[in-house]
Amino acid sequence: MRSSNLEDAHLAADFQARRVPALATAYRLYARALFTTARAILHDREDAEDCVHDVLLDVWGRKASYRPERGSLRTFLVVCVRNAALTRRRSDTRHREIETLAGTQQSAADVIDIVAVAQLHSALLTLPPEQLRALKLAFFAGRTHTEIARELNLPLGTVKRRLSLAMKKLHVRLRDEPRSSL
Repeated sequence: MRSSNLEDAHLAADFQARRVPALATAYRLYARALFTTARAILHDREDAEDCVHDVLLDVWGRKASYRPERGSLRTFLVVCVRNAALTRRRSDTRHREIETLAGTQQSAADVIDIVAVAQLHSALLTLPPEQLRALKLAFFAGRTHTEIARELNLPLGTVKRRLSLAMKKLHVRLRDEPRSSL
């Protein structure tokens, strides 16, 4: 064996055994190739640096991931960085697509919500005051039927009946009211 092959074999064995100097040596020897690989895929210096750093720590943390019989340590690390960079790029692209789609859908949802809120407000104003009060306590204040009965000093059955009537009236009113289309 030539001395560089012998050194590579020792480095690979030390790396596989997770000896700390081997990580520093691997970084010193292969950082440029790893960074170049990541930068070619990610097109951003900071992302490429982060990718190399993350991969080295990840590979170092997985004890049995590198196997010398499958190839050199340098090749193994380059492939790991390449795969991680591709995953990052795909993930970033997918996140941008989702954000764009969510932004588009959010704008439409905001308009629909404003219309729905206005329709609900209008329908609530048509309820008798005793039904509206019980409904507000149940849905907007989060009170139970028993708590409403106690607070309004009414029998539980009366509270349930008022809520039931209010819900039926709202259902009919909102069902019959024309909806806006975008």
